[in-house]
Amino acid sequence: MTAKPKIMRVKPLIEIYTSRYCPYCKAAKLLFARKKLPMVEIDIAANAERLEEMVSRSGGAATVPQIFVNDRYIGDGRAVALLEQRGELDALLGISG
Repeated sequence: MTAKPKIMRVKPLIEIYTSRYCPYCKAAKLLFARKKLPMVEIDIAANAERLEEMVSRSGGAATVPQIFVNDRYIGDGRAVALLEQRGELDALLGISG
């Protein structure tokens, strides 16, 4: 009997544009932290030049947070919370819930 090959699951690349003291940013980061998913945080307050990048990538959204998974635009904090509430976020992230 041969051993089953191990299936390597690659964690999604989560990029989140944030600013200091933003409660929606904190909530989104906490959601991904509870799922034990690493994220790349881009603080536009500390990196103002990244604001234009965020607006361009998001199709015009200028509020934070703006969230991307594997370079796909997911939306803001409310959109991610709604996906989680509906039970759709894990599938979008490619993880099992």
